[in-house]
Amino acid sequence: MDISIYFEPLPDELFDGSETISHPRIGQQLLANRQDADFPEAADVDIALIGVDEDRAAVSNEGCAGAANKVRKQLYRLFPGSWTARIADLGNIRQGFTIEDTYYALSSTVSYLIANKIFPVIIGGSQDLTYAMYKGYEKLEQIINMAAVDPMFDLGETQSELNSHTYLSRIIMQRPNYLFNYTNLGYQTYFVDQPALDLMKKLLFDSYRLGLLTANMKEAEPLVRNADLLTFDMGAIRAADAPGNANAGPNGFTGDQACQIARYAAMSDKLSSIGFFEYNPAYDRMDLTALLLAQMIWYVFEGFNARKKDIPSRESDAFIRYTVPTSDFSDGILFLKSRKSDRWWMEVICGADNRRKYANHYIVPCTYEDYQTACNNEIPDRWWQVYQKLM
Repeated sequence: MDISIYFEPLPDELFDGSETISHPRIGQQLLANRQDADFPEAADVDIALIGVDEDRAAVSNEGCAGAANKVRKQLYRLFPGSWTARIADLGNIRQGFTIEDTYYALSSTVSYLIANKIFPVIIGGSQDLTYAMYKGYEKLEQIINMAAVDPMFDLGETQSELNSHTYLSRIIMQRPNYLFNYTNLGYQTYFVDQPALDLMKKLLFDSYRLGLLTANMKEAEPLVRNADLLTFDMGAIRAADAPGNANAGPNGFTGDQACQIARYAAMSDKLSSIGFFEYNPAYDRMDLTALLLAQMIWYVFEGFNARKKDIPSRESDAFIRYTVPTSDFSDGILFLKSRKSDRWWMEVICGADNRRKYANHYIVPCTYEDYQTACNNEIPDRWWQVYQKLM
């Protein structure tokens, strides 16, 4: 498949002056889809940066289509870390004649990259592009977990047209459906009505209030470690740190917390795509949001390079196994602790058929505190949540 037909080469002015800098910056080290260069080959790439100039379905944030090159200007000036992963910038996906054309181009690109074990990092554009990312997994017939850093749930009305505030409803309504679990990080209660919260509980989805996570950011790590796809709405960051969004508010994650979430997510061997959406240069002050988003992407690169290849399994010697007996289950709960990273997982009891069908989902990321909860003869909440889905 030739995905190069979807992309515009990067303008030369993004690279102006980089050759005169004595200490190499990211812009000098990555492979780039430039006017007079060949399109990067899949065999030479581990991480692919993609811009999508699309905002026709943005809600009250028109202008976010111009985000990608603004972010690149800041990203290219940053110093790289001690990285071994090969990074390529594929350029911007051309805006289609219809928005469905853009969705098709992005979903085809995501599907192709994941199939070739390349990690796509997407800069939107409006957050309805998350729907196109999901469709990329649908093409692969891959059941996934999705996590969203967002101040609201983006459920909208099921009969509404697809836009940045309704994309999640559209994903849920898809048949056949490949979404196993959805996790919201950082919702703000005054932006979410009670029926939406009730629907989250009914669907056995996970939702975590902003205050809960900001009080202890380590809580976010097992949540994003469980995701195959992460979508990040820049409106989830407070306006003081990220003013470049028409819907920015006074509350939200801080800039350093946003970078921490990005690094946590990219460190997970399970995560196979990430998208950043809703940055709008028209509202940015001194390119502050563009610089923050560039730094978040820097932490994605950093996290990806810190991966330990410690996807858990019963048979692997890379894990210490603890079986905790409980009064509810005679066989107890099996916990796995990585010898490489000290991270914890727990195995959810399910039948042989579900083990095959949900091979990547019945072993769930958790914390040491979950292990302590089980030792006190209590079933951890996140274990129950997945158990109910599998039964």
